[in-house]
Amino acid sequence: MNIDRLFIANRGEIAVRIVKAAKALGVTSIQAYSEADADMLAVREADEAVCVGPAAARESYLDIDGIVAAAKAAKADAVHPGYGFLAESASFARAVTEAGMIFVGPSAGTIERMGDKVAAREAAIAAGVPVVPGSKGRIDSIDAAAEVANEIGYPVMIKAAAGGGGKGIRIADTEAEFRKLAPQARAEAEAAFGDGGLYLERAVQKPRHIEVQIMGDGTRAVHFFERECSLQRRRQKVWEEAGATCLDDATRDKLCDSAVALARAVDYCGAGTLEYLYDSARNEFYFIEMNTRIQVEHPVTEMITGFDLVQEMIRVCGGDALSVTQDQITRSGHAIEVRLNAEDPMMQFMPFPGQVTSLKIPQGDGIRFDHFLYEGYQIPPFYDSLIGKLIVHGADRADAIARLSAALDDLEIGGLKTTAALHKALAGDPTVASGDFHTQWLEPWLDAGHLSKATGDA
Repeated sequence: MNIDRLFIANRGEIAVRIVKAAKALGVTSIQAYSEADADMLAVREADEAVCVGPAAARESYLDIDGIVAAAKAAKADAVHPGYGFLAESASFARAVTEAGMIFVGPSAGTIERMGDKVAAREAAIAAGVPVVPGSKGRIDSIDAAAEVANEIGYPVMIKAAAGGGGKGIRIADTEAEFRKLAPQARAEAEAAFGDGGLYLERAVQKPRHIEVQIMGDGTRAVHFFERECSLQRRRQKVWEEAGATCLDDATRDKLCDSAVALARAVDYCGAGTLEYLYDSARNEFYFIEMNTRIQVEHPVTEMITGFDLVQEMIRVCGGDALSVTQDQITRSGHAIEVRLNAEDPMMQFMPFPGQVTSLKIPQGDGIRFDHFLYEGYQIPPFYDSLIGKLIVHGADRADAIARLSAALDDLEIGGLKTTAALHKALAGDPTVASGDFHTQWLEPWLDAGHLSKATGDA
């Protein structure tokens, strides 16, 4: 492996996670931090740390020139982008490699190709991967888009051709509604990504969100099975599982094989995730996009397979071949991850940054807590509200849910409001226990007051 000094261009729990992986590999970790993050746990645990700018992300974690210069000055061999910030920026990947360092992720060209939803869809079709019926390319005219929508058939989902995170998405049930919503989607996409291009898909009713974890070394690719991320609020994942209990073995095999086929087709290097919509009524899956980075929810995959995905991506991006073949990757039991945010779920999920006055982490077999907290730590108000991820592993799904509920009881983060109460309520909900939910299930559940009833605040 050609990496001895690794620059970590991120913050929070994923930075801590990368520091640990680097230490396990005997690689020197160099942690980037903003002025607001000088006391961050990753700064304390890394071998070295470098300030990259003020609190504002655009002047620190999003400053490509500043980060590349800092990494070069620190004599880094490679830069790990984590997730979020610049992780899926082709410009950043290109700047890192042009500066003579290794980007721990796919090439800039692959990021550009798979980061554009239209280009990714075309790549999937070429690789024989099923896609949702939709437009054949980006559309810039509302009139032209309306014609395509009529051909696809309503309901139609309007999406931004660039970007993600739920930005620029609208669903139209009629042409009149389409002509009202399409300009809104275009304006939102232009504001968020600087690109107002749209593409259209048939809207799958009550879909499940399934994704496949892949790893490639530029020549060969393998999968580490699938995850389900259907419990979402405002198109953001809340609760993730591995595997997806809604799939039979034959469908699972086809799904995972399709992900590997697409990864191979684009000569993928590093960790990546292919996201799909699953139509339970038809037992059909459709590719929707690829995330060209490590995912927030990668720990559930690690729990059921026993592989360290962050170490593996550092190795392969450092020039090593994949350490495993597909037949060496097996799965065992069931894992669940819940995202803990510094938010008050009883107050419309209002952000709640503050000081951690006490911290009690649940212990025991099959329990993992990825975080960046310590007693006395002051959580800065400038960034994402994610403060940790509680992950459990059980013999089966029912066992995993029971372990999650018990672990949530044992978790204590004093001084903050967090979303732990939401996850405790979900762990005790009969619909969640049955697995009979979909991507549009959680918000009506919240609107109906089930969280308040579960917490006794009704």
